[in-house]
Parts: sequence; C-alpha cells; structure tokens
Amino acid sequence: MKRNKADTIYPVILFVPYSKQQLKGRDRVAFLSRHARRALRISSLKSGIGFIETFKDKNGMPLPFGGNYWSLTHKPKYVGAVVAAGRIGIDIEEIRQCSQSLFEKIATDREWELTDANPDILFFRYWTSKECILKYAGTGLKDLSKCRIAEVIDDYHLVIRFRENNFLISHHYFDNHIVSIISDDFQIKWIFIPEEQIEPFDRQSASIGNSKGLWLDT
Repeated sequence: MKRNKADTIYPVILFVPYSKQQLKGRDRVAFLSRHARRALRISSLKSGIGFIETFKDKNGMPLPFGGNYWSLTHKPKYVGAVVAAGRIGIDIEEIRQCSQSLFEKIATDREWELTDANPDILFFRYWTSKECILKYAGTGLKDLSKCRIAEVIDDYHLVIRFRENNFLISHHYFDNHIVSIISDDFQIKWIFIPEEQIEPFDRQSASIGNSKGLWLDT
C-alpha cells in the first residue's frame, strides 16, 4: 500500500505498574493484554479515529476496522500499541544477553556482518524488526527465515527484505528496552506514559493531545 508521507502514527508505550509485574501465569497474560488494548485506545484517539474494535482472524491476525490497522506488543514491564492506515507491526523487548544458538537462529552470518554494533543490542534490533514484519504479514515464526536484514542504516533505522519488498524499521531505546516499528513513509510520534500518568490519560481521553505524556519524534 502506498502511504501518504504526511501520515502520522502515534505508537503508545505504557509502563506496567509494579504491582502488576508480580502477576503470574494467566493472570499476567490477561492483564498485559488489557493494558496493551488501553495503549491501543490512546493511539486510536490521538490519531483522530476514536473507537476501534480488536477482532482477530482464525490465525490470530488483527483484523482492520474501518480501514485502520493495528498492532500490539507486551512484555513484563511495558506494553505498546499503534493504529495506522496500512498494515503495521510493533514489538518491544528488554535488552539482555542471549546464547550463541539464538544468534544463529535469528540471523545469518551475512546479516551479522552488516555492522560492528554491540552484538547484544543488535540481536534485539534484528529480533524486534523481524517480529514487526511477521506481525505485518500475520504468518508467525514459520516465515522468520524469509526476513532478511538488507541494510543497517544507523542506530535507529534498518531495512528488512521480505517477499521481494523492502521495509524500513525504526527503533527507539528506553529503560534498557528497544521498541521497533514498521515506519516506511509514516511520520512517527512516540508517546511514553509512566505509571502515574496512565489514569489521567484515561480520564481525559477526549482531550488527549493536551496531556503531559512524554512525546518523542523520530
């Protein structure tokens, strides 16, 4: 889909309250899912869309609503979501050390040789970028090997080749985490909301653009 370069998307990152980070099993999964949908609601409101239904198809692929697409991600400390006018993917990971076997699974030697950046950070750049594409395509890990890093532009952008198409991925780093998103021609305005501001955002959703959340442009 050819996108208008003027289009702006608002990926929203919400902190998971400390009390909820202690949840286990199904309780944790259920809360993180709800919390991610809260982030989605904020992204949708900020985009001027308003209400969006979050139905998925039989394969778990998010279904568009009113011509708008959406994507969710959640980890123990943060959740994220975005609404866009075209297919989209977003993913968060905490940066940490990984085994050599995972490096070999995520990318080829040629991909690792594209840059001499810190390998632990690079691993999660590659992993979250490929996750974005798999979410975009709705195919899951079976197509992981079809996602190839074509170019590492700088610390904040890279290009992935998938199904004979190139996709621009943008990253942002925070609190030892990385969040990646398919950016293509979108203008991106990140919204980060700490725990103490989550409730005010809920109460003032009608005038969300006037809230005091942290805004960052990429």
